[in-house]
Amino acid sequence: MAKKKTKKKSAKKRTSKKTDALLAAVRGAQHRYVGHVRLDVGRAGAARVKRMIYPPGFHWAKDMKPITGTDFCMHAHVGFLARGEIHIEYPDGCVVEHKAPQIVAIDPGHDGWVVGKEPVVMIEFDFEGETVSKLGMPDSHRHP
Repeated sequence: MAKKKTKKKSAKKRTSKKTDALLAAVRGAQHRYVGHVRLDVGRAGAARVKRMIYPPGFHWAKDMKPITGTDFCMHAHVGFLARGEIHIEYPDGCVVEHKAPQIVAIDPGHDGWVVGKEPVVMIEFDFEGETVSKLGMPDSHRHP
């Protein structure tokens, strides 16, 4: 009588680690860190597409001001806030809060920080030094 072959079931459960696509490496992009912010930058026509990950606790005045040497962030930010919440303040006292998911347009001349314990993930489009003019944005924050 022939013995039956039986497969032993593994005592270990197989766990599949799911990668968070919003935080995963971006294929074909240049990767770098600036002031604790992770940047993945790629070209799309005349524009750059950037995925920026701001860690919990990030504050522009603390993390970027020493690097840039300016009192405020002088970049315009246009894109999609995919995760998290950011607080933006302008020198005139104007405050803007953005919470994902949301399309954002942030004028140059601002301070900002991550709200809460979750990283902020922003997908941004820019034209390097020509973002303001190409997107028709003001060169600084104004009220009508």
